[in-house]
Amino acid sequence: MTLRPGWPEDAPALSEAIGHEPVVRNLARAPWPYTLGDAEHFLLLPRTPHQPRFQIMTRGENRLIGGIELIALGAGVHELGYWLTPTTWGQGFATEAGRAVIDIARHALGGERLVARYMIDNPASGRVLRRLGFAETSRGRLFSVARNAEVECVELALDLAEPCAPPMPIAA
Repeated sequence: MTLRPGWPEDAPALSEAIGHEPVVRNLARAPWPYTLGDAEHFLLLPRTPHQPRFQIMTRGENRLIGGIELIALGAGVHELGYWLTPTTWGQGFATEAGRAVIDIARHALGGERLVARYMIDNPASGRVLRRLGFAETSRGRLFSVARNAEVECVELALDLAEPCAPPMPIAA
């Protein structure tokens, strides 16, 4: 897996990869149906150094399979968001990409805390976030553009001052 910025010429691949209702319905800001024009608009959005946004690419065939980003919320807090195309679900790409972006937040952005949310009817995303070290902080609601409705969600957080992984016991 490789992370790289999105480029305008990625619009057809982006609209194909994300253009599945089971994907878009679990994102807060993506419309359904997701069109080529939506992809073109997204890829032209300005990026700042403190809000990294990446396309997730497979190695070898270099195929766009998802996206991951950090959104600056202020005061050392960023929100982690991600998605994958359905043919790649359950293969560890979200966890691998999440670990890489958490390392960026920890070492390059100087952030103190990451937050994330997942919709209650998407428990697989919750499992990914817990594998990454996030812990539930509360439950709430968020508006989904694709669903045109508020949806129950679980809110989680990760303290970036904590070590990346628990220390391994030393074998004698």
